[in-house]
Amino acid sequence: MPQNSEILTIVEVAALLGCSKAHVCKAIKGHVAGVSRLPAISMGRRKLVRRQSLEGWLAQNDPASRDAMLVPSHKGTP
Repeated sequence: MPQNSEILTIVEVAALLGCSKAHVCKAIKGHVAGVSRLPAISMGRRKLVRRQSLEGWLAQNDPASRDAMLVPSHKGTP
């Protein structure tokens, strides 16, 4: 598949995330603690992930993004 393809295989998603194919499959099934389920397209036993879905999932589950959205507490400030 071309590198900028809109549809990614499990192998391509694993390479982009720097993890194993098994871990990506667990994320798709919703079996990874602390993150939401990774949206995927099922074609029989084959799973495919839209690039846009992966990017949205990363933004939703990125701790740095969540920390930036938190409103700082003003307790103890005069």
